[in-house]
Amino acid sequence: VQLQASGGGLVQPGGSLRLSCAASGSITSRNVMGWYRQTPGKQRELVALITSYGRTTYADSLEGRFTISRDNAKNTVYLQMVSLKPEDMAVYYCKYSDLDVFSDYWGQGTQVTVSS
Repeated sequence: VQLQASGGGLVQPGGSLRLSCAASGSITSRNVMGWYRQTPGKQRELVALITSYGRTTYADSLEGRFTISRDNAKNTVYLQMVSLKPEDMAVYYCKYSDLDVFSDYWGQGTQVTVSS
């Protein structure tokens, strides 16, 4: 499975961004796609997950500012981020988990910079 993430960039505090991640290759019907983020010197942390059935999980720290969604026909997951804060600045990574063969795949990461 290959993952291509896009949509990162520079945004002012309070602004919005939408990340996209398209999966290709051996996509199965039972999977989880999600977003993680990482800043220098820190561990990669969960942002949000969504199963192929639409069940979602969010990090508690997001305070409802982010929304994950997916288009199964396009094998694409989205992360809509609003009210961005400087502490949201990180490299955001897309992840695909195959629930049938218990394999994980990571995208290349996309930088989100929140700064005035």
